[in-house]
Amino acid sequence: MRNSRTLLAGTAALALLLTGCAGAYTPSADGGETAEKTTITVGFNPGPYLEMFQDGIVPILEEEGYTVETVEFTDGIVTNVAVDSGEIDANIMQHPVYLEFVNAQEGLDNAALVQIPTPRMGLFGGKKDSLDDVADGSSVTVPNSPSNLYRGLLILREAGWIDFDDVDDPNTADLSIITDNPHDLDITAIENAQQVPALQDVDYAAIQGNFIISGGLDYDDALAVEDQPVEFSNVVTVRGADVDAPWAEAIKAAYESPEFIEYITSSPQYAGFNLPAWFE
Repeated sequence: MRNSRTLLAGTAALALLLTGCAGAYTPSADGGETAEKTTITVGFNPGPYLEMFQDGIVPILEEEGYTVETVEFTDGIVTNVAVDSGEIDANIMQHPVYLEFVNAQEGLDNAALVQIPTPRMGLFGGKKDSLDDVADGSSVTVPNSPSNLYRGLLILREAGWIDFDDVDDPNTADLSIITDNPHDLDITAIENAQQVPALQDVDYAAIQGNFIISGGLDYDDALAVEDQPVEFSNVVTVRGADVDAPWAEAIKAAYESPEFIEYITSSPQYAGFNLPAWFE
């Protein structure tokens, strides 16, 4: 297994996203504050985050007196709209680059609360099982969401298969940025969730981490794994007005707790995940 190593601008953007926003409480009719929230509803997309949350975070929150409910979604935009509308309190399924993209597209004001352990993107072989087997016309799939497409192209560039013009905003990336493709690779952007089922039909695929996990792939079989930039590490997302709410602070504290760190570091299924700086 080889690591794809690249540095991207964006750490500053993540820092801004992780900055708390005002508005922890909702005023009551008489000008006071409403009773503190004790039930937290959290949304998830396919991937390892639901299990991580249920096993590593929920017990901590329950000890603090919270009741926790979870809801599963299949679409990232819908999951973000559900946070903004108050249908759910938080979601755990995205990195800050995608969060910024959805906020801008949908006119939302969601914010990152805390960074969490995140599976890395990996390059897997389908019909071929070695980087050295790449040939003229080899077929490769990458995710069709622009920011994750960009990550896929970074892995292909590190493998020496392509070159492309860097972009300031990964949310603007598409296949047209490729400037050199010496093997004339047939690179296709497809729906993220379809990459694992389609792997048997292509030579290679650069697959997003949560779909690697949910699709039953093993990182030991990856031909290359990204050195994940911080702006592509996933976060807990809440409404901007809720960042300082006591229940949101409780979620953040649970992820940063010694109990959760012990849960992650002692669980083999999280080996190879990109860990937040506060794990050290």
